[in-house]
Amino acid sequence: MGNGQDDEPIQIILGPQRGCPIALFFLVIIAMTIWGANPCFAESQRCPSPTPYEQLRYEEDYSYLLNRTCHTDPWDIIKYIPFSEKGDWFFSVGGEVRERYEYFDNYKWGQEPQSRNGYILQRYMLHADFHLGQHFRIFGQLKSGLEDGRDGGPRPTDRDKFDVHQAFMDVSADIGDSRSLTLRAGRQEMDYGSSRLISVREGPNVRQSFDGVKLALDASVWRVDGFVVRPVETNEGVFDDKSDTERFFWGIYGVAPLPIVPGGKVDLYFLKFDRKEAEFFQGTAYEQRNSTGMRVWRQEQPLDYNFEFIFQWGSFGRGNIRAWMVASDTGYTFRNLPLLPRIGLKADIASGDRDPNDRDIQTFNAMFFKGEYFNRTQMLGPANIEDLHPSLKVHFSEQVSLDVDWDFFWRQSLYDGIYGVAGNLVSSGLTSRARYIGSALSTEAVWRIDHHSMLTGAYTHFFAGPFLQESGPGKDVNYFSIWGTYKF
Repeated sequence: MGNGQDDEPIQIILGPQRGCPIALFFLVIIAMTIWGANPCFAESQRCPSPTPYEQLRYEEDYSYLLNRTCHTDPWDIIKYIPFSEKGDWFFSVGGEVRERYEYFDNYKWGQEPQSRNGYILQRYMLHADFHLGQHFRIFGQLKSGLEDGRDGGPRPTDRDKFDVHQAFMDVSADIGDSRSLTLRAGRQEMDYGSSRLISVREGPNVRQSFDGVKLALDASVWRVDGFVVRPVETNEGVFDDKSDTERFFWGIYGVAPLPIVPGGKVDLYFLKFDRKEAEFFQGTAYEQRNSTGMRVWRQEQPLDYNFEFIFQWGSFGRGNIRAWMVASDTGYTFRNLPLLPRIGLKADIASGDRDPNDRDIQTFNAMFFKGEYFNRTQMLGPANIEDLHPSLKVHFSEQVSLDVDWDFFWRQSLYDGIYGVAGNLVSSGLTSRARYIGSALSTEAVWRIDHHSMLTGAYTHFFAGPFLQESGPGKDVNYFSIWGTYKF
C-alpha cells in the first residue's frame, strides 16, 4: 500500500569508522550469491523492464528473473535465487546506501545550537526475502543510521547504530475470484495513502516500523487492511530498538476504484491511537484519539489530484478531542510542451486548540506522518496550521528534473502554538497574536543516474513572519542539502 513517492538519496563521504555496517552487508551478499549459484532454471518468457525500487521494499517482484536470459544487471544474480524448478521457492537480497550532507543557517529560526559546518547523515539497509512456496514468506531487514558533526547531537531520527528494522512472516491463502487473504506478523513497515497519517518516515535518516499483526484482503482492484501494532522506538545503540509501550495503534484501511471517474480511486479508513503522555500547548495527558477519513485521488496525467478529509474525536485527560484536517494536492502536466512542466497547488488546513484554559482540545494529531511534510527542513508539522503551496516541476530529460515551490504558512487558531515533525511544541505563541508564520521558498534538483543511483540537491530559504519574529528569535533560515542513494 505504498504511495510510490520519489526515492531518497545519500551522503558523499564515508568515514573509515563508518565502514563496518556496509562491509557486513557486502559479506552477506557475497555469501548469498555463492549459496545461490544453482543451475539455471529457465523458461521461455518475454523479459520486462527492471523492477522499480519501491518505497516498501517487500512489495518488489523479481519473479521474471527465473528466466536467466533476462539477467541484464550485475545484481540480478542475488535478486532471485530459486530453489525449485517451478520457482515458487526462492530467495532475494537487496539493500540501500544513502549518504547525506545537511547545512542549516539559523536552524529552527535560531532557537537551537547551530552546526556552522553542517553535518553528515548516513543510512545503510540490507534485506532478505524468503518465499517458501506461494503461501509462506519470511522477510527481514537490518538498518544502520549514523550521524556525524551536528552541534547539539543527533535528533531522535538521526542515529540508530545497528538494529532489526523489519522481521515478519506472511501466511496467505487464495479465497477464489482473484482474491487472497494474507496474515502478517512481526516487525514491519506500513505506508498508506499520501503518508499524511501513516508512513515509513522516508525523509529522516532512520525510517519508522511497527510491531504487530496485519490482515490484508486483496481483490485485485480493491484492498482492505486491518492492523493492530505498536510503533518501534528508535534508540541509538545496537539491537536496542523495542516496541513503544506508551503508544498503541490499530485501524482498518481500504482502497477501491472511484466509480465513474476514469483512473480515480478512493481510500476509506478508521484509525485508533492511544498515547499515555501526549503533549500539546494545553498540557500533558492521556490521549485516546479516533480518526476517520476519506481520500479521493488520481495519478494519471494530465490532471492529477489528491484530496483528503479527516475528522478526529476522543478524549484528552478529562476533556474531549474534536479535531479535523482538509488537505489537497492538484496538478496539471502540459504533455505537449517542452520540459513537460507540471504546475501544482497544495492547500492544507489542520485544526488548532481554541482555548488552552479548558479541558477540551482541538489540535489535530497526524500521528505517524512523513517527516518532510512541507519541505526538507523538517521544522513544521501538520498541526494548527494553514498553508498554501504553489509549485512548478520541469523535466530536462527522463533522468533530470527540477522542482520549485513556495509555501505560505498561517496558524489556524491564534490560541495554539506551532508544532514540529515529531508532534512537539515548537513555539507556544504566548507572546504573539499574529496569525502569519512565514513562507518557505524551495528548489530541488534530482538526477536519476541509472536504475540504482540517484543524486539530489535541495535548498530552502524560510522567511520568518510576524508570529516567529514576535515569539523570538525569529531569524530567517537557510537550508542546503545534497545526498545520493544507491539501491540494489
